[in-house]
Amino acid sequence: MNDYPPVTDADSTKQQERHYYLLSELQALAKDLPSSFQQRLSYNTLGDLALALIDGTVYEIVQGLLDIQHLTEKNLYSQRQKLHCEHQALKQDIARKHKEALLSCKSHNLALLKSNQQAEQEALEIRVREEQRMMDKKIVSEIDQKVTDQQNTLEKAGVPGFYITANPQELTMQMNLLELILKLQQKESQSGFL
Repeated sequence: MNDYPPVTDADSTKQQERHYYLLSELQALAKDLPSSFQQRLSYNTLGDLALALIDGTVYEIVQGLLDIQHLTEKNLYSQRQKLHCEHQALKQDIARKHKEALLSCKSHNLALLKSNQQAEQEALEIRVREEQRMMDKKIVSEIDQKVTDQQNTLEKAGVPGFYITANPQELTMQMNLLELILKLQQKESQSGFL
């Protein structure tokens, strides 16, 4: 025996009214999307999306994913800034050492010193570029993984149009669907529905 309250006709009518409301709002919001994406958003897709949004759970999931994304972006930016500051400190340190060495250098050793300093400077520049490239590669990889995690979460939540893909057109379509969800969430929270 289950412990769930019976679904009444009034509940069913309320759900149907909410579905029609959400569908109508999604159709209105979809008109602001580029026409190429409007054509790909069928009535059925918008209807399925409206059904997924009825109880508000998808809004909470999307908001949670957005919060995680923002924290990840801030963390990655922080790591990139830290690396940049470390590189600036290294460059300043080498410039200071080179200046001190030039001031104390005997004239007959000047050409050799300048040659060694040039090689040291070039080696540092190569190191800095390589470390930046590796950091940027790591950032892109982490962001790609976040996108995959988001797609997986939304697919498991039953949000239509979401599945794991790296296809740029499909990613853009998913971003447009997220934009619709966020705009509708904002509209509902402003009007007191949420």
